Amino acid sequence: MRKRHKKKILLILWCMDAGLVTLLLFILGMPHLFQNQSYTVAMSADEKDSDEMVNPATIKPALKSEIANTPKNDSALAGFNVLIADRGNNRIIEVTPDKKIVWEYHFILPRAGLGADDAFFTDNDKTVIVNLEEYHIIQQIDYATKKVIWQYGVPGVHGSKEGFLNKPDDAYKLPNGDVITADIRNCRVIEISPEKKIVRQYGSPLHCANAPGFLNKPNGDTPLPNGHILVSNIIGGTVIELDERWNPIFSMRMPVHYPSDPQPTKAGNILIADYSNPGKIVEITREGNIIWQYYYEKGEKKLNKPSLAIELPNGNILANDDFNHRVIVIDKRTNAIVWQYGVTAKAGGAYGQLFVPDGVDIRKPSP
Repeated sequence: MRKRHKKKILLILWCMDAGLVTLLLFILGMPHLFQNQSYTVAMSADEKDSDEMVNPATIKPALKSEIANTPKNDSALAGFNVLIADRGNNRIIEVTPDKKIVWEYHFILPRAGLGADDAFFTDNDKTVIVNLEEYHIIQQIDYATKKVIWQYGVPGVHGSKEGFLNKPDDAYKLPNGDVITADIRNCRVIEISPEKKIVRQYGSPLHCANAPGFLNKPNGDTPLPNGHILVSNIIGGTVIELDERWNPIFSMRMPVHYPSDPQPTKAGNILIADYSNPGKIVEITREGNIIWQYYYEKGEKKLNKPSLAIELPNGNILANDDFNHRVIVIDKRTNAIVWQYGVTAKAGGAYGQLFVPDGVDIRKPSP
């Protein structure tokens, strides 16, 4: 439909009864304006969205020499395999320290870029839990059979009523069998029972705010060993700690533009990724003192929208550098990249390449 015709129709609609407006909008093929919820959250300029996915047509196959020349200190991972949520390739892969793929799972989805944003080992490594943020679902996958054994959300449909999600991020399975997730555009963190009932909620899909009892586009909900949860807000740039009853007991503004996926360190500090370009990884005390950061504005060390960084048992930092299409290990003592899977700034699906890796986890392989 040409623009001038659209303007005329919208002017007519402005003057008409609401019921007729709804009917006409559906006839005109605009049902996306009416969701199964009572409101629609406006898109923030700061929020990650599917529109920034790299077009598969721009994939640059890497040379064998480029793959071979990526940092490869096998000891950097302290013997752990890395689980990578390779979102652009709609797959999850498990990679050994010597960069062999020992397990992979492929999602059947309408287009590239709808794959898992995060993937975590659960149930003593017997299952993998994933959240497909752009597809509005959470799944648990049996590691041995590669079958989906549990799912919450309606594929490709967003909403706020029970059974629906709107850009779920960081799905974790708790020791009691429940699942928590940061439901970004519904401005809440929820706990879901195995029977798919919401048993706990912090925040409200009816109101997004940086105020007690509310959240503002949360994108992280990391469980802590003491049963508490670290929650990050995209808008406002804060990290909040909820206690075991989900009462807020701590809040702090992060020294980054776009906080993503806060993680605890052995020292009791907070490790936070800055999903920006150039990106940053910061370790900060609860008193607000920056004790370590990784930030470069150019060159091979420059990060491009890293979304998760975790501290390895040996003190190194494992991170997914999303739009540099690589997963890296950083030696905190020297800030050197000592291990890397993926070729910097070259998206691809061949061996040794990634396409917007959006999440990582580790596990010690069986002897």
